[in-house]
Amino acid sequence: MKIVTWNCNGAFRRKFNFIDEFDADIYVIQECENPTETGHLDYIEWAQNYLWKGDSKHKGLGIFAREGISLELLDWTNIYEDNPLKYLLTCRVNSEFSLIAVWTHYNKSPTFGYIGQFWKYLQLHKSNFKNCLIVGDFNSNSIWDKPKRAWNHSEVVRELEEINITSLYHFEGNQTQGNEEHPTFFLQKNSTNLTISITFLVVQDSETT
Repeated sequence: MKIVTWNCNGAFRRKFNFIDEFDADIYVIQECENPTETGHLDYIEWAQNYLWKGDSKHKGLGIFAREGISLELLDWTNIYEDNPLKYLLTCRVNSEFSLIAVWTHYNKSPTFGYIGQFWKYLQLHKSNFKNCLIVGDFNSNSIWDKPKRAWNHSEVVRELEEINITSLYHFEGNQTQGNEEHPTFFLQKNSTNLTISITFLVVQDSETT
């Protein structure tokens, strides 16, 4: 199964056809519109099998699957100490594995923005992180770790590795967190030398599953 993730930077209704060349089974798209509220007929037709969440119909987090693939929304709370987390969308794919789609957000939280949002989600659901893929835009890198902060990027990576979940990018490419050779973030078609979109997956006996 091929899974592609992309932060489309909005207006996905005008861009979705560009990613068809990847011929993926599942697309995890950040900053995309809710298809049913766009009025864009081609986009609606393309998005026949999807899950979506967001605060605005113009920009949210979507999981789009090929016809015949089952996406079962999982009832995992996004509320941490009465505060909603942004944005995490979790589903069961073909009753085989859990897919956790990620687009971390500032969420008006100077303390727990971006990676802090995912760290809170991890604390809520760590026991459920079994046979799962965590895919998306974390807006984070260990180069932005801060002293004495428990929810740094590096701490999240460490907590995931404790339950045998590791970054596919770093595992396959033999890359070091914070010293990546190949960026995943491009601004106006230009490389920024930042790696902030990552896929984490369960690793067993030193082989990916």
